[in-house]
Amino acid sequence: MDNINQRIENYKLLNKQKEKILKTAYLIKKALINNNKIFFCGNGGSAADSNHFAAEFVVKFNKKRKPYCAVSLCANNSIISAISNDYSYNEVFSRQIEALADKNDVLVALTTSGKSENVLRAVKKAQEMGLKTIFLTGNNRIDIESFIQINAPSASTAQIQEMHVSIIHIILELLEL
Repeated sequence: MDNINQRIENYKLLNKQKEKILKTAYLIKKALINNNKIFFCGNGGSAADSNHFAAEFVVKFNKKRKPYCAVSLCANNSIISAISNDYSYNEVFSRQIEALADKNDVLVALTTSGKSENVLRAVKKAQEMGLKTIFLTGNNRIDIESFIQINAPSASTAQIQEMHVSIIHIILELLEL
């Protein structure tokens, strides 16, 4: 734990988010202990990060362990294109949450801008269904209530994404202790 605290403090940009990162790790650990699922969603680079994070949860991060139940809502092109075609691209994540999620699951929503309508709708749907919601975003404040919001203090998309990767890696390291 001291090593994690030191890593967060060393990453000066994230230091103000330390308590939220630790709270998120605790929330995710509790969900996994209770056999709940962790969902990830985002667009563009955040979609790639969602796939990356879900893979590390299911496979491993630093050490061999029991797989964690995690799903990237960005991974199934057939579902995404069908929802986009038959409904709207704004529904690609919320529709999947409605189909796959249960109360007390966790949604980790990534949006560097804080304005991605499909991500915002996913969070709203998740909240309606009783999921815990985690927002990873930039230095902007999202106008939607979230259980935990972690702001990467930057306006640069690349820097925000780099910090999101660091945040999830710190959380995974805490889970694997």
